[in-house]
Amino acid sequence: MDLKLLQETLERAGEPAFRMRQIWEWTARGASSYDEMTNLPAALRETLASEVPLSSLELQRTARSRDGTEKALFLTRDGRPIEGVLMRYRDGRRSLCLSSQSGCPLTCTFCATGRMKFGRNLSAGEILDQALHFRRTEPVDHAVFMGMGEPLMNLDNVLAACERLPDVGISSRRTAISTVGWIPGIERLTKEGPPVRLALSLHAADETLRSELMPVNDRYPLPDVLDACRAWHEARRMPVFVEYLMLDGVNDRYEQALALANALEPRRAFKVNLIPYNPTEAGFQGSTRAAIDAFKTALEEHGVRATVRLTRGRDIDAACGQLAARQRAAA
Repeated sequence: MDLKLLQETLERAGEPAFRMRQIWEWTARGASSYDEMTNLPAALRETLASEVPLSSLELQRTARSRDGTEKALFLTRDGRPIEGVLMRYRDGRRSLCLSSQSGCPLTCTFCATGRMKFGRNLSAGEILDQALHFRRTEPVDHAVFMGMGEPLMNLDNVLAACERLPDVGISSRRTAISTVGWIPGIERLTKEGPPVRLALSLHAADETLRSELMPVNDRYPLPDVLDACRAWHEARRMPVFVEYLMLDGVNDRYEQALALANALEPRRAFKVNLIPYNPTEAGFQGSTRAAIDAFKTALEEHGVRATVRLTRGRDIDAACGQLAARQRAAA
């Protein structure tokens, strides 16, 4: 929902200030039409239905996985493709993966989004509308900004969305912002914004290899990024989640696990999530389960907390940017 447009429309109609709050409360609880907002005058509901769409996004396609994961491809009003994902877990969690940009300017070699042409930053409303789309289906309780784009390059709008996510059912402590290591954004998160969690996409502790996988490393070298993460940890008193994509024959050897362990000091400041790779057209293959288990064991033997993330949505192109990239290719 375009909250600025809503505010302007209410002011033109001479409505009292509390109407904005009423409408947002209905929307955040999953209302799918203004007709459901029964404490609004009928004439106002008609005006809003014609002038303020409930979503700034147009749903293009939905894909559903055997494991319960659901991925939605949207178009913005100016025709930009973006994706949002709902992950359903057996323990009852309903977690969202949200996009902050259409495309991404940072061109990580393993990422489908990085192979797209960068479009633009998303507004706070466009970010929230991804969450509200799934909230209209069922309650949600976790979110991670790990969809399309680099969230810390669009931090004003990301933080504005984070401020409203608790109304949707997702607390700040259950919201994580993932970054490739955009230091100015990490430094801002150290001082401002709600107490969301921080995740660092690291993927290689070796500087040369990391630069090959993630060209942003040439601009913000990993040692400097880790220093910024340590400062965030000291200020926020929460561990930094280190995201490590397991790529067969690229970053999954024993000595690479040791290099990662040596980089993550102090140990209490970091927790590693090892991520099985959802293959894209980038040419990489995911590590074997045996290699992932051996990597995890090596980290734990050196005092690093590590978990292996469940693979979700492999059968529906759930890796970031895959649906959008194919939409662009078909256009």
